[in-house]
Amino acid sequence: MEYYLSSPEETERFGKVLGRCLPCGAVLCLKGDLGTGKTLLTRGVATAFGVAPQEVVSPTFTIMNIYQGTQEIRHFDLYRLEQGEELDDIGFDEYCGGDGITVIEWADLFPERMPAEALLISLEWQGEGRKIILAGQEDIGESILEKLQHEYFGN
Repeated sequence: MEYYLSSPEETERFGKVLGRCLPCGAVLCLKGDLGTGKTLLTRGVATAFGVAPQEVVSPTFTIMNIYQGTQEIRHFDLYRLEQGEELDDIGFDEYCGGDGITVIEWADLFPERMPAEALLISLEWQGEGRKIILAGQEDIGESILEKLQHEYFGN
C-alpha cells in the first residue's frame, strides 16, 4: 500500500489516522533516510493515544522513549547501534510488542530481530513530499492495513 504525503503536517496527520487503527501490541518498523518523517509519523501515532505532540522527540541518543497515553508507546531509534547484540543490552525484546504500541525507527538495520507480525513502513523522499509504503506481515499487519484504507480514504 502506497500513499503520497505532501508535507510534514500531512505526515503527522497520517500517523494519527494510523494510530487509530492500531491494536494493543502493534509493532511498527520504520525505514527511511534522515529527515524523511519517521519521528513525525511517530508523533502522529502517539497523539492518537492522547500523548501531547511536544512530548514526542527522536530518541537518537537515548535509544528509547516511553510515552504514556491511553496506551503506552515505546519509541525506539536504532540508528546509533552497531550490532544486534546491543539490542539485548537495552532490553529490546522485553519492551517490543506486548501491551502498548512499539514504534522502531531504523528497524531495517536489524531485520533479523524484528517481530514477524510487525507493520513495515518505508518513507522515501518524492519531490517536495514523501512516499510512504506500508506492508503488513502476518494477520495483524494485514488487518491494520485494511482499517487504515477505510479510515484514511473512507472506502
